[in-house]
Amino acid sequence: MRRTARDTEESARMIRRRAFLLGGAMSAFVAVLGARMRYLQVDQADEFRLLAEENRINIRLIPPARGLIQDRNGKLIAGNEQNYRVVITREDAGDVDLVMQRLAQIVPLSPEDIEKTLQEVERRSPFVPITVADRLSWEDFSKIALNAPSLPGVTPEVGLSRAYPLDSDFAHIVGYVGPVSEKDLEGLENPDPVLQIPKFQIGKIGVERWTEDKLRGKAGQKRIEVNSVGRVMRELERQEGVPGADLRLTIDADIQNFVQVRLGDESAAVVAMDVESGDILAIASAPSFDPNLFVRGISQADYSTLTENDHRPLANKCVQGAYPPGSTFKMVTALAALQAGVINSGTGVYCPGHYEMGGRRFHCWKRGGHGTVSLNSALAESCDVYFYDIAQRVGIDKIAEMGRHLGLGMRHDLPMSAITEGVMPDKAWKQQRYGQEWRIGDTINASIGQGYVLTSPLQLAVMTARLASGRAVVPRLLHMIDNEPLPLAEQPVLPVDPAYLEAARRGMFEVMNGQRGTAKSSRIADDSMLMAGKTGTAQVRNISAAERASGVVSNDQLPWERRDHALFVCFAPYDRPKVAVSVVVEHGGGGSTVAAPIARDVLLRCLTGGIPPLTAYPSAQRGRIETQFKEMKLRDTGVAAPAKSRA
Repeated sequence: MRRTARDTEESARMIRRRAFLLGGAMSAFVAVLGARMRYLQVDQADEFRLLAEENRINIRLIPPARGLIQDRNGKLIAGNEQNYRVVITREDAGDVDLVMQRLAQIVPLSPEDIEKTLQEVERRSPFVPITVADRLSWEDFSKIALNAPSLPGVTPEVGLSRAYPLDSDFAHIVGYVGPVSEKDLEGLENPDPVLQIPKFQIGKIGVERWTEDKLRGKAGQKRIEVNSVGRVMRELERQEGVPGADLRLTIDADIQNFVQVRLGDESAAVVAMDVESGDILAIASAPSFDPNLFVRGISQADYSTLTENDHRPLANKCVQGAYPPGSTFKMVTALAALQAGVINSGTGVYCPGHYEMGGRRFHCWKRGGHGTVSLNSALAESCDVYFYDIAQRVGIDKIAEMGRHLGLGMRHDLPMSAITEGVMPDKAWKQQRYGQEWRIGDTINASIGQGYVLTSPLQLAVMTARLASGRAVVPRLLHMIDNEPLPLAEQPVLPVDPAYLEAARRGMFEVMNGQRGTAKSSRIADDSMLMAGKTGTAQVRNISAAERASGVVSNDQLPWERRDHALFVCFAPYDRPKVAVSVVVEHGGGGSTVAAPIARDVLLRCLTGGIPPLTAYPSAQRGRIETQFKEMKLRDTGVAAPAKSRA
């Protein structure tokens, strides 16, 4: 059928309409597409540029340089040494197992090393670099760098590691650092991001631990560009961190070394304090250990050697050890009785060799007794019965109060680990601790530093410094932070009559210089440095009535661990005190024969600034002393610290 002109025109109109609609739809689509493209390419350009950058740019933390630790004269005690290491980053490595296998063919890695690394990789975030090995040789370090194209995600780095040039001399003071553990992170609400870096080293014990916030510093960061296989192409930006603060201790490294060597093979502790400032000049615990072993990763054999040693080299006996002070406590009892007015310095007490109380006999160390003694002679000859008697008159509570005035029974705040409070018992303490009433026998035992009384060598040094100065001297170990001196703590006058303190000091002078003094053989012969001191012997075993009747077995006939502890405290010069010293020798026997000679040598070393002169010793002893000093292998501690160096 033939189409009319009208039909043809209608059809054309329809086609034009459809074309218009289709064209409009296409135009609208193009407009929307253009708008979307503009949105993505212009409006959202920064966001997508950032996403693209993050795919090829990594941000990594730069561990800060740890602060240096120096002695009071600037000699380096703890520093940083260059350390070649290799790290792996999971997100850049791809197949970590394959990369580790390749790496093991280049540098020596044991199966255990590889397994530990793989476990660490799984535990950490993909972008956190994991230390595979450190302390590499330059040769191994170079091999890794040359083979970098076949080791995606592996980066050789030059870092810093802690080093202790004076090793065992400062092990118990400074401590050591080690990798951050899960235990270290426990309880931290917002841990420093740098602590997340595997094998990042922080302080574990001693000054390293207790001043960690000062020594660590603040981490820096760097932006690096990597290619598609994770190889580092270039460093785009670096922002250095803030190095840790440098610390200067009050310790004199030369004196510390002298004391450590002087103690030799003894299981012992020595504390030397400046009487005026409270500065600790030396605080030595023997035997010691090399802290560098822990930084580098101590072997099981080395660790077992330390833990199985009956002389306990890992323990800091100066602040952790709690010992019965023995007769070194007698000045406390005497001052309490004088202050309470129950005796005066001339009060006499008869000593027949024992003291009867409540049907029980308490013995004096001198079996035949001392006869009638006053305070001066009782201290000089260390008569036990005198102190038994006056302790009953004054009572334990006033004795304990005097002990606390002198620094006993309290924790002294030093940046060291596990500082003991000791025990300065009174009636309330026993009731609270044991639920028992205080007994007369408890007071008698406490009066001569036995029974419940426990003190540390640090506390005994503080006690002696306070006796010598008449002020509440506060011990301190930190001298400067970044060359800024720290202020001295307040040192108020002791609430004790100065006349009573002088009476106690006079008795201590007679211990060293009197005809019947228990330590006269350890006196100083130089009149300008005369010393005052007090011996002490602390029993570690009970002596039965049968043994006492037949004769007490001497220490040299007993096994080492059953011998008495030897103690000694002293200060000098007597007329203008400068230095106080305490010595405890575990199972050393008698304080006068073992501890006193050590204390005299330490005092002289502090006062003279060098090896003690032979003229300071009684003439009959000079030959032996000269030989002793020649045999001492002292360290040359002339290790100067870099001037504010953090490298």
